[in-house]
Amino acid sequence: MGDKSGDGYQKIDRYNETVIENIAGNYKHILTAIGEDANREGLLKTPERVAKALQFLTHGYDLDAAEILRSAMFKEDYSQMVIVKDIEVYSMCEHHMLPFFGKAHIAYIPNGHIVGLSKLPRVVDVFARRLQVQERLTNEIRDCIQNTLNPAGVAIVMECRHMCMSMRGIQKQNSVTTTSAFTGEFENDKTRSEFLRLITADLT
Repeated sequence: MGDKSGDGYQKIDRYNETVIENIAGNYKHILTAIGEDANREGLLKTPERVAKALQFLTHGYDLDAAEILRSAMFKEDYSQMVIVKDIEVYSMCEHHMLPFFGKAHIAYIPNGHIVGLSKLPRVVDVFARRLQVQERLTNEIRDCIQNTLNPAGVAIVMECRHMCMSMRGIQKQNSVTTTSAFTGEFENDKTRSEFLRLITADLT
């Protein structure tokens, strides 16, 4: 695994060799089970590559999202809505272990503390880099921000495409799943409507 930096964010550039060996061994059996020759040239290193990819795609289990937020919390007398939108989301469905991906839009209303803006996308990544369902992912991000920053309210909307719908099953390739979660002031219709208007507005 990669080293932890001071902000609690971990970049994977080294791997747990025991985990890699175990996963790769199983994937060699999987290749054989689906009718492939696991010993042919093009597949010789595939089990190891898949194992490293899986370790990266699930490295969120080793990270503490609340620690990431606490590493960049600052006292500030600001009480208006803070929005970070179009945060890229890449995760894996826990039902079929196929990818889902899209964007998250997050807002919070400070209540004595603000947080470094780069930390919100990192919190998304911590929870997305686990086996997930979109509904739980949405709630986990909301709850982490609410419980750590204690803001006056948190809002999150997530829009994702699921490969388990596009590549298999109903095979509807343009389907988008939208989930949302709100706390505090965002449970008020007026505040929530302002948030939804701002994340859909083109301000450029």
